[in-house]
Amino acid sequence: MHKSERLFQLVNHLKGRKVAVTAKQLAERLAVSERTIYRDIQNLQTSGVPVEGEAGIGYLIRDYDLPPMMFSPQELQALLIGSQMLKAWTDPQLTQHAQSAIAKIDAVLPSHLKQLNDNLPFLAVGYAHGEKEQNHSQVIRLAIESRNRLCLSYEDAHGVQSTRDIEPLGLVYWGGKWTIIAFCLLRHAYREFRLDRIKAVEKKEETFLFEQTKSMTHYIEIVRSEQCKQ
Repeated sequence: MHKSERLFQLVNHLKGRKVAVTAKQLAERLAVSERTIYRDIQNLQTSGVPVEGEAGIGYLIRDYDLPPMMFSPQELQALLIGSQMLKAWTDPQLTQHAQSAIAKIDAVLPSHLKQLNDNLPFLAVGYAHGEKEQNHSQVIRLAIESRNRLCLSYEDAHGVQSTRDIEPLGLVYWGGKWTIIAFCLLRHAYREFRLDRIKAVEKKEETFLFEQTKSMTHYIEIVRSEQCKQ
């Protein structure tokens, strides 16, 4: 957990409490040492957060609100819908990050905007994406970030199975399915691989570089050019 996130959670744990919370309790809740808690408390006090208490007794924050986030109802609705789509259609790690982000936003929203979260008239259902597909998505996403090659066991639309070494460039969601855009080392060209047709995926040690003629931007330019010719 990054320091900024830990301080944010620390403020939320202490805010509005009637009974002081000890450093030991805070350390257990945030999975850090008591020494770290004492240092964080001091940092909060130095930055102007009214943390009351002392070592051995405990701490609390009586009256303090983080500055409200200046979202319009439409902006907040867009963020909430995007978060639902992430939770429904991506991997568990991104889901956790989305939930954490929305919790932070909700903690500092004015009361009249909090109701939007409870009454959002949109629902993203992820029943079509199984656990195996979600796990593949996480491996692929991390490989894109670290620029590691992947080895895929793949079955095409005709049921033909093959093994491909690829350089993953991006993930695209279209037609209700996630698709990997990659440079195929067998074909020496861009290829698309549907996530639901991947039988197994292995992250390799070899890395690669994005190039002007090997990138998502270049791929999109080619697709648009072909569409214009039609």
